[in-house]
Amino acid sequence: MRVLVTGVKGQLGHDVMNELAKRGIEGIGVDVDEMDITDAAACQRVITEANPDAVIHCAAYTAVDAAEEDEALCRRVNADGTENIARVCQELDCKMMYISTDYVFNGQGTRPWEPDDKREPLNTYGQTKYEGELAVEKYVKKFFLVRIAWVFGINGKNFIQTMIRLGKERGAVSVVNDQIGSPTYTYDLARLLVDMIVTEKYGRYHATNEGLCSWYEFACEIFRQAGMEQVKVTPVDSTAFPVKATRPKNSRMSKEKLTENGFERLPSWQDALGRYLDEAGLRS
Repeated sequence: MRVLVTGVKGQLGHDVMNELAKRGIEGIGVDVDEMDITDAAACQRVITEANPDAVIHCAAYTAVDAAEEDEALCRRVNADGTENIARVCQELDCKMMYISTDYVFNGQGTRPWEPDDKREPLNTYGQTKYEGELAVEKYVKKFFLVRIAWVFGINGKNFIQTMIRLGKERGAVSVVNDQIGSPTYTYDLARLLVDMIVTEKYGRYHATNEGLCSWYEFACEIFRQAGMEQVKVTPVDSTAFPVKATRPKNSRMSKEKLTENGFERLPSWQDALGRYLDEAGLRS
């Protein structure tokens, strides 16, 4: 099997390539230098030449606040870029896995989002990822649409690194406690995505590590596991940090569909955090 992976310089794409290699599956990794996804001709050329059995599309514009300032660029990458890839997958009749986000929902309530719930994005980033989903559903017969949230991995910046840096610099941090979700380790996520791509169990899925917390609770656990309990963590309301893009309060995601289709769900986020801290050498 040959799998083309986009966005390999990012946290998830990097780990997906490693997971493919571990299993002896040929992975063809591309980032913007090898294939600018906003260039339809480049997508046509690179994917056709690679002639993959599947494409795992991890590349995305993810600067959520900046997207409010540059909606056109965000849309070119997340919507148009995804459509460019989807059209080639349609031509080649190959599988396509699109990595999406809980931001396609309105972020309200307390019920976990189901894969087929109504999509009502509350910011530009969410809207453009939704448009990407629509493109995949329109053009690709054999698609996996996998929504993820609160991602962290070795190959990139993330919340854990930020907390540890601020904890060391300031000895105290304030963190929002009214947004609930599940931290997700790209190492674990990559295993699941490769488990999925070798099957024909197509459709929409949600994939995060098990368990729920607020960002405040996540921060507390980071400092506890990193041996930095001396850092003072203060819970605050989202209004304490005005941002350009509205954030979802409810990022709870139902993963029952994974179980129903025989996929192994991810370990607890606390377990994932511990393994990440060891891998990244971030324990004090």
